[in-house]
Amino acid sequence: MSDGDTGEEIMGATYRALCAHGYADLTMQDIADESGKSKAALHYHYDSKHDLLCAFLEYLYDGFVERTSGVSGENAYERLVAFVDAVLDKPDDDSEQFGTAILEIRAQAPYEPGFRERLTEFDDYLADELESILEAGVEDGTFDPEMDSEDTARFLVTVLTGAATERVTSGRSVECTRRMLTEYVETHLLTDRAREAER
Repeated sequence: MSDGDTGEEIMGATYRALCAHGYADLTMQDIADESGKSKAALHYHYDSKHDLLCAFLEYLYDGFVERTSGVSGENAYERLVAFVDAVLDKPDDDSEQFGTAILEIRAQAPYEPGFRERLTEFDDYLADELESILEAGVEDGTFDPEMDSEDTARFLVTVLTGAATERVTSGRSVECTRRMLTEYVETHLLTDRAREAER
C-alpha cells in the first residue's frame, strides 16, 4: 500500500489511465505512463493491477464519504433530500469515460472478491447513512413510524445505484430519479403533519 504524495500521485494516474483506456484494456504500464513513474516503481507499492485497483476503490470510497457525509437540513426530510442530491451529483471532474470504467469494475465484482468487498462498502455506507436519517425522522415525527427504515434504505440504495448505472450506459439524466425520489419521500414517508409543514 502506498501513502502520502506518492499515493495521491498513483491514484491520480490510475484515474487518468482508466478514463483513457477503460478497465478491460488497462495495464500497469498505462498507469506508469500517466504517473511518470516506472512500472517497476508501481510494483514496489502494489503487487498487481488488481491490488492497485482495490486500493483505488478504497481511495474513491474515502472521497465519496467525504463528499456525501455531513449533509445538513433543518429536519430529517431536508437531510434526506440533501443526501440524495449529494449522491446523484457528479463531482465536477467526473468524466463519462471514468464512469464507464467503474461500471466495468463493478461488472467484475462477482468474480473478484477484492472488488466485491470494496464495492459493497459503498452500498453499505449508503444504506447506513440513509437508515440513520430515516430513523431520526421517525423519532422526530417527520417520517411514518410504520416504515421499515432498513428495507426503505436498501430500496433507496437500489434506486440510486440504478440511476448511476443508467447515466453511464444510456447517458440518461438523473433528474427524473431525483424528482421521483423526492415525490416518493413526500407521498410515502412523510407523516401528515410533516407533509403539511413542507407545503
